[in-house]
Amino acid sequence: MRWATESDGVFLRGLYAWLRAEELALVAWPEGAKTAFLDSQFDLQHRHFVQHFADAEFLILECKGEPVGRLYVSCEKEDWLVIDIGLLPAYRGKGIGSALLMQLLATAGQLGARSVALHVELRNVRAHALYLRLGFRDESQEGFHRLMRWRASAGNAQLNIA
Repeated sequence: MRWATESDGVFLRGLYAWLRAEELALVAWPEGAKTAFLDSQFDLQHRHFVQHFADAEFLILECKGEPVGRLYVSCEKEDWLVIDIGLLPAYRGKGIGSALLMQLLATAGQLGARSVALHVELRNVRAHALYLRLGFRDESQEGFHRLMRWRASAGNAQLNIA
């Protein structure tokens, strides 16, 4: 992991497009319209994250020196928030996300955080199942997303670093 820089813009736009590819495959727009839409949505999302989570850690995940994903996390006070986590398709299903989140939860517990929260799309059943296995619990639902929260306890901290 390393801090994201302005030079990561092209990668982050491409990752964002991959993350939305399944959704946009259902839309009968010309490729140029899809690209313009994705660019505008990425810009809006990026501005929102920077404005509302100014103190967050915006991290790039690398494998052999190449960017493969992103992790945006706010580690403020006792309640942490995973703002966004995403991996390129070739790196999904290999345990990377699990290992990354397990380390994040262990660190949160060690640093005295009470909880770590995240949002997951309702239709993302694989991610939801992963988060449940890691000890997150459903907390609420709004629109197309579910809020999940992991609560720190001695049992959780031991489970997540084992």
